[in-house]
Amino acid sequence: MEASLLQFFKQASNLVWGAPLLILLVGTGIYLTIRLRGIQITKLGHALYLGLIKRKEEGDEPGDISHFQALMTALSATVGTGNIAGVATAIAAGGPGALFWMWVTGLFGMATKYSEAVLAVKYREVDENGNMSGGPMYYLDRGLKARWLGLLFAIFAAVAA
Repeated sequence: MEASLLQFFKQASNLVWGAPLLILLVGTGIYLTIRLRGIQITKLGHALYLGLIKRKEEGDEPGDISHFQALMTALSATVGTGNIAGVATAIAAGGPGALFWMWVTGLFGMATKYSEAVLAVKYREVDENGNMSGGPMYYLDRGLKARWLGLLFAIFAAVAA
């Protein structure tokens, strides 16, 4: 019984984490890079200007955060111990070539991350107290009109947390 269960999970893992997922993720990044005209490269200067040089506008509302504060908040939510340890593990297992391919996939992954952020902002909701809520479950529900898919994502995210 235990051996057959282990075999089932190995097959499921190979199916989920195999070539189809790699092709889907990198293919999505390449597609979005082409559709967005290489936004991760063409708008890099503007992004650096907003994040590092430009200060808050004089007319900003109290409680608003600067571009730099928004950048740091996004980075703190994205980069964790797993990202740092993952690079070291990849280099140890695959050598310097692994680092090159991590850069390549990271480059295309930027277009995917940008698209996720734009969709989250476009389909966010503001409650009666002025608090904003958004994310994948909102744009799956409101953007794709697939409430069940947004609910399924929320459940999987809660289980994974």
